[in-house]
Amino acid sequence: MAGSSFFALIDDIASILDDVSLMTKVAAKKTAGVLGDDLALNAQQVSGVNADRELPVVWAVAVGSLKNKAILVPAALAISAFAPWAVTPLLMLGGAFLCFEGFEKLAHKYLPHEEEHHEAAVDDADNAASEQDKIKGAIRTDFVLSAEIIAITLGTVATAPLQQQIVVLIGIALIMTVGVYGVVAGIVKLDDGGLYLLRTGGDGGFGQFKQRVGRAILVAAPYMMKSLTVIGTVAMFMVGGGILTHGIPPVHHWIAEFSAPLAAVPAVGGLLSAIVPSIVDAVFGVIAGGVVLLLVEAVKRVRNIFRKN
Repeated sequence: MAGSSFFALIDDIASILDDVSLMTKVAAKKTAGVLGDDLALNAQQVSGVNADRELPVVWAVAVGSLKNKAILVPAALAISAFAPWAVTPLLMLGGAFLCFEGFEKLAHKYLPHEEEHHEAAVDDADNAASEQDKIKGAIRTDFVLSAEIIAITLGTVATAPLQQQIVVLIGIALIMTVGVYGVVAGIVKLDDGGLYLLRTGGDGGFGQFKQRVGRAILVAAPYMMKSLTVIGTVAMFMVGGGILTHGIPPVHHWIAEFSAPLAAVPAVGGLLSAIVPSIVDAVFGVIAGGVVLLLVEAVKRVRNIFRKN
């Protein structure tokens, strides 16, 4: 009897692990789109750091991301159990914040600021402060993206037992964090990899090939890092706008109806029906970001008026 009970327990554990593995795969597929935006955003957030500080900054953001998920996983389970109606509004607040951050970057770049008329020497303290600002900004952005990943994952395992929900959520949180920040670390150190190939290459077919690859990487790396700034900002609007449009059913249905006929276009129909909704989401995100920025500036001015009085 004891032996049969032991084997029954092993069978139950194997069955649970199989279910967890299957649900984790499904959740990973559903969150893959957010993962791409998460990668672009975080690589953009940590770009521009001194070369010797790139990996420490990526590590600091990765640790912050794990802390975010340590907060979000139990919070998501609690909200899903006691206040499921709050999931969408909370996600929409996060989406509005992403749009605001994206629009603020554009406003700061293209609109004049008083501080631009005052130039000061940059010392180590300024660099350290700038580095900390980048880390904090990246962790704030990661919080919103992680919340969306956790929400999508929770929706995938909503009907599963609580234990399986917890295991899948923790598994996705760890996989996404390691995957995203591992690739981000590779991106920011891409130029070092190119330099290594260039220096270790030599005469002969393979040695010359290594040098060519290294030289190509060194030429392309600066352009790639610059492009991440644009891609990361666009991703902010796409992700933030997408969260907002999905949270407003009439807008979401209109986008679906607008893009559905595009699938019938010969040769490129599938591509158009996939790209156009993302473009519409991005445009919606830009508009939402502008509105939120105006509201924030209005609140600041009102607060300043009351402080003066």
